[in-house]
Amino acid sequence: MKRLILVLILAMSTTHVVAQTCDEIMEYVKNNAYGSTFYSYNSDAITKVTFYQLYIDYESYYFAIVCFKQNYSYTCNEYIYQVASDTKLNYSMNYLQSAGEAFWDFIQPYSGVLGCSPSFE
Repeated sequence: MKRLILVLILAMSTTHVVAQTCDEIMEYVKNNAYGSTFYSYNSDAITKVTFYQLYIDYESYYFAIVCFKQNYSYTCNEYIYQVASDTKLNYSMNYLQSAGEAFWDFIQPYSGVLGCSPSFE
């Protein structure tokens, strides 16, 4: 029995699993890619959305960091979404009419990709 426990402990100590939190992903994207920001001065919910393109192992990955306004504050809460390559174009063509509607149409459908988005229930 002692030998089995020792083997399990050794096996578990040599296994290294790397899991990134949403904050770690966001920090990595911000530090390793150039962003294009779209400000929403008239929106009740969204302060700004910044889009990033990141190259990893010769592949492109696209991200949007959405800054949602806080009640009674000048700061905002940031959430990261992994989006499609055309999301930036689609959002940029629609956010001036309604940043919230553009968010729901073009960014929010990707909320399940990373699982880093807020719950709107």
